[in-house]
Amino acid sequence: MPVVAVVGASRDRSKFGNKALRAYARQGWDVRPVHPTESDVEGFPAVASLSDLTDSVDRVTLYVPPAVGLELLDAMVALAPTELWVNPGAESEALLQRARELGLEPILGCAIMDIGESPAAL
Repeated sequence: MPVVAVVGASRDRSKFGNKALRAYARQGWDVRPVHPTESDVEGFPAVASLSDLTDSVDRVTLYVPPAVGLELLDAMVALAPTELWVNPGAESEALLQRARELGLEPILGCAIMDIGESPAAL
């Protein structure tokens, strides 16, 4: 089962990080919530940072402000995910440019819709 790190996963069910976590779990993904202050999100153990993940990660999906995402890029490179999804609101030209410089190929779009779910239904 593929592993997804949901950066910005939140306990607030109205936030897209939470919706993404639930959507991925419903689709059978192994979900890893990443949040600096939460110990669990929707019953899944959370890690404070990407560097706390010990398993390989297939996909990283960002639900944080662009400045925060930019600071996390080095940790993403260390994880070597197959995909980096930059969701609406998480993107900036600086983030995208730096991700490409580091060898990541950011995908702009809604990662929830990519797996066949609708954010409105969550």
